[in-house]
Amino acid sequence: MKFKIFYAIIKEKGADNAKVSFTLSASGGFNCPCEIFFAYAQKRTWMPNLLSFLALWIGEYLLQFMPAQGGGMEINMKKNKLYTDVLVLGSGPSGFAAAYTAAKNGADVIIVDQCGEIGGISTSGLMSHWTGSCGSRLYHEILRRAAEKNDFKVDNITLIDPEKLKTLYLEMLDESGCKIMLYTFAADAICDGDRVLGATVVNKSGMTDIYAKVTVDATGDGDIAAHAGAEFVLGRETDNKMQPATLMFKVGGVDYSKAAFIPSFETTYDTEKGELQALAKQHIPYPAGHILTYATTLPGVVTCNMTNATDIDGTSAEDLTKATIVCRRQLDDIVKYLREFAPGYENCFIIGSASLIGIRETRHFKGKYTLTEQDILEAKVFDDYVVKDAFFNFDVHNITGSGLDKTGVQKHFSQSKGYTIPYGCLVPEVKKGLLLCGRNISGTHMAHSNFRAMPICVGIGEAAGAAAAVAAKKGCETADVSAAEIREITGA
Repeated sequence: MKFKIFYAIIKEKGADNAKVSFTLSASGGFNCPCEIFFAYAQKRTWMPNLLSFLALWIGEYLLQFMPAQGGGMEINMKKNKLYTDVLVLGSGPSGFAAAYTAAKNGADVIIVDQCGEIGGISTSGLMSHWTGSCGSRLYHEILRRAAEKNDFKVDNITLIDPEKLKTLYLEMLDESGCKIMLYTFAADAICDGDRVLGATVVNKSGMTDIYAKVTVDATGDGDIAAHAGAEFVLGRETDNKMQPATLMFKVGGVDYSKAAFIPSFETTYDTEKGELQALAKQHIPYPAGHILTYATTLPGVVTCNMTNATDIDGTSAEDLTKATIVCRRQLDDIVKYLREFAPGYENCFIIGSASLIGIRETRHFKGKYTLTEQDILEAKVFDDYVVKDAFFNFDVHNITGSGLDKTGVQKHFSQSKGYTIPYGCLVPEVKKGLLLCGRNISGTHMAHSNFRAMPICVGIGEAAGAAAAVAAKKGCETADVSAAEIREITGA
């Protein structure tokens, strides 16, 4: 294992040096040799009295072994190493699909996720239902098998019971022989020039370098692709603004016999007290101010997509924290609104909220091909397509407030044929040994608002997993795998 301890040497104003030390102790008398280095932190001009006292007390002894420049301490211990055919980073619908498909087709696969369950937004994010559709065999298998697990019979098999889906994902990955690593963050890319060799991950066991013949980035934000230096555009091309973040939650105590279910921003619902969307804008504090409510598989329980945090960069831990705080502070006001104005919700109460903030948009990577809004509107069929019959709308949430963005189209989306996604959208323009998977594939801001839907992400992941398995088996570049080979596996 490898442990590191870092500390800052704080230089007081006018002082030539600073004296600070940290000690490492472990039960059983464990001792570890260390290397020591120094770097002054010039930005700080003061030191708390207690720290000064400790420095003066024990610093003299430590400093006699250190270079005169001053700085910090590092204790180096060995990293773990793992080797696999395919490494999938992220276990949302696309990551699950990639890992499952690659493993079912003979590859040794490791899937890594930061959460304690598989599924990403579809489970940890408490997503209400599978919205949109896709001509993916795996997607329809998930729907069928998930419906079989429901405690209560429902006609709409796209509704999600997140607890049942968590278990189903684990069962299917176990069937495939995939190795699962939960509670594990993908920390960095392992590269040799333009080739991605794998990723460094970190968890309670320490740091591990995982080397893979093919690395699939299904992190949603493309964290490892970004660390590897793959080119991307953050958010909207014109100004880098991104869709808002949401914390999904569920309420119980709803009277289904008269409950209002509002599936889209463009859905209106008139009551004696007024129209529900207009009332939401009046009574729920900005930047929230809309109503989206969905039936579930459980009696009296409704999923709500009503919190809203704008100006959030989902690649920033600080912004993710901010979004979580903003959304949680909106919950009580939203429930108060539902009780007062929404029929059937008079006695509702929160029974659960997501453990994962919902991020809709971050990085759009540059691949061999970039899918556009026009490609979708024309229902273009590409020669190298690997996803077919993808269907959704331009679901752009208001970037500056609540509701639908002025560029978004839900109810009036006119293209009913579905469309295809070419393999080039999954292959980074330059980087080798890497595949893009899920909402981070190569597409414009507007195209992304469509293909980010979970059923389409399953289709993308299924294609990525098939491509990875073929490349690993043949020992070829991912760019050299043919779309025909992928379609033969997926049935697309």
